[in-house]
Amino acid sequence: MRLPALLLVLLAAGCSGSPDVVQHVPAAAGGPDGPAGAVTLSGSGEFAAGNTAAIAYDRRLAPSGAQASLKAESTGGTTRTSLVVEGFVPNRRYGAHLHTGACATDPEASGPHYQHHPGQVTPSSEVWLDFKTDASGAGRATARHEWALDPAALPKSLVIHAQPTKKKGEQAGTAGPRIACLTLS
Repeated sequence: MRLPALLLVLLAAGCSGSPDVVQHVPAAAGGPDGPAGAVTLSGSGEFAAGNTAAIAYDRRLAPSGAQASLKAESTGGTTRTSLVVEGFVPNRRYGAHLHTGACATDPEASGPHYQHHPGQVTPSSEVWLDFKTDASGAGRATARHEWALDPAALPKSLVIHAQPTKKKGEQAGTAGPRIACLTLS
């Protein structure tokens, strides 16, 4: 069953089931930091030809009909980010991160990972939303951080990668080639 992108947004905002991956990162010593105001980011769309807000770079891993919806809400020193996807390759793991630049035809245009603490490639500084699809190609992930998004320096895209994020070692934070990009606003 294929869901419209708007329904994906509603699912991301109020999904009652538990996601495949929940990342909760406690605050660093000294408590939460960042602006106190509420910030909401979102993006949704089908990775279709001609869609500049949802771009597929690898049709083998983001097939025709694949779509995603992301919502990030930041308030009271906490940021919660939810991702819902469908139409991807069934029973497969993907990496997904927030990035600093908007999507473009060049996969590298979305820039590096968004980092709350610049220079720190860790799940406590970045938003990692790795997911595993089910038998129908749907998946979801949620991350919670004890810091607020800075309205002056917001992430501009979600990039879906070909592999799950490496958690340790020299390659920590890497997740293989960029296969799809969703612009956030």
